[in-house]
Amino acid sequence: MTTTEAFDLAALALTGLFALLLPLELWRYHRQRRLDAGAWKELGASASAVIPSLLVAPLVVAFITALFTIAAALAPWRIPVNLPTCLLALVAVDFLYYWDHRVAHRVRLIWAAAHSVHHSSPLYNQTVGLRVSFVDGFTSPWFYVPAVLAGFDPVVVASAFGLMLGYQQWLHTEAIGRLPLLDGWLNTPSNHRVHHGVQPQYIDRNYGGIFMLWDRLFGTYAPEAEPVRYGLTEPIGSANPLTVHGAEAAKLWRDLRAVPGWRDRLALLVNPPGWRAGTSTSD
Repeated sequence: MTTTEAFDLAALALTGLFALLLPLELWRYHRQRRLDAGAWKELGASASAVIPSLLVAPLVVAFITALFTIAAALAPWRIPVNLPTCLLALVAVDFLYYWDHRVAHRVRLIWAAAHSVHHSSPLYNQTVGLRVSFVDGFTSPWFYVPAVLAGFDPVVVASAFGLMLGYQQWLHTEAIGRLPLLDGWLNTPSNHRVHHGVQPQYIDRNYGGIFMLWDRLFGTYAPEAEPVRYGLTEPIGSANPLTVHGAEAAKLWRDLRAVPGWRDRLALLVNPPGWRAGTSTSD
C-alpha cells in the first residue's frame, strides 16, 4: 500500500466515525429532550447539503485536476513521493488550510457564497460536517496550488487534503468533552466547538484543520471556557435547505444594492462580514 492510499483509507475510516457518533448524539438529544421536530428539521437541512455537492462533484474533480495539472507543469522541481515527504505535504496542506479557512471567514464574498452554510446550524452534531456548500469545491482548491508549485505531487496534495477533511468529521460532536492531553496542540471537538461559537470570545477562532499550531502562531487560538452557542450571529431562523444555502448570499446582495459607489461595493465584498462603508476593520 502506498502512502497516498494509506491517506485515502485513513480519511475514509475517519469519515466513517459519522456512523458511530451520530446515533450516540441522537440518544443524548433524546435523553435531554432536545430531539423535537425542530431538531429533526435541522438535521435534515444539514444532510441536504450532500445532494448539490454530489451533483457537482464531477465538475469539481475536473476543475481540481486541471488546476493542479497546470500548477505541476509550472513547478521547478518534483519532490519524491515517500513517507517523509507525504507527511511533510500533510503539514503543508494543513498550513494552507488554515489560511483557506481564515479567508473564508474574513472575506465576505466567500463567507456569503460558501462557508456561512457550514456555520448556519444552531445545533452541533455529526450532520454539521455534511453541511457544506458545493461552492467550496471551486473556491478552496486555489489555496493548495502553492503546495503543488512547491513540487509536491498533485495526488499527494489531494490525498493529504482528503485526510485532513476526513479528520475533521469527528470534531462535530458534543458527545466528546475536553481532551486535556490533545486540546492544546490538535484540533479536537472542544476546539472546534469554539470555532462554531457565536459568543464574542469565540468568533474567528481555531481555524486549524488538524493542528492548533497555526492558530497559536497567528494569535487565533481560544480554549473552550463556557458552553458554546452555535449558528450565525444573525440566525437565519429556518431549516429550509434553500434558505440555508442562500440566506447570507441574499443578504450580501441586498447590502450591495444599498451601497451607492463601486469602491464601497468592492470593499463590501473583500472585507469581513459586518463591515460597513465608513468603518475600518482590523483582523
